[in-house]
Amino acid sequence: MIAAGWAPPRAHRPGLRANMGGPMSRTRTETIVSSLLGRGDGTIRCPCVLRIGLSFESAVCVDVIERLLDEAGFADPEELRARFPHPDRRLACRPLPADVGRVSVARGARDAVLRQAFLLGLCTAQIYDPARPVLWTEASLGRGLELFDLGGFYS
Repeated sequence: MIAAGWAPPRAHRPGLRANMGGPMSRTRTETIVSSLLGRGDGTIRCPCVLRIGLSFESAVCVDVIERLLDEAGFADPEELRARFPHPDRRLACRPLPADVGRVSVARGARDAVLRQAFLLGLCTAQIYDPARPVLWTEASLGRGLELFDLGGFYS
């Protein structure tokens, strides 16, 4: 028996879009052409703090970085915290623009490569977190990121 006032859920209709409270004739599409990220001036400040990324010639990123770590005399990626200075607070991340270069693993200085790998290991696709463990995966080492300080946005 079906209770009074009950109605079956509506079927999902592909292509149906919600409007902004007005008739369908008043809907619009807007393209975002600017960002607060990267601005270091004005009332709202979200400056770019770092740009990080590695360029690999081989397909197995983690093996290459772990070999470099071993050659440098480190037993664990966590030991890199004491070696390289790094931001001490959480930062927002976005993908590195295609026109910004990355550090070549094959031709770059070992310390520069390990520092980049260390920082990438503290990042997800959206957040850099210095309290997080250094995690190296194919995805994390393959990312190129810009890191932004959002302190000026929320203060």
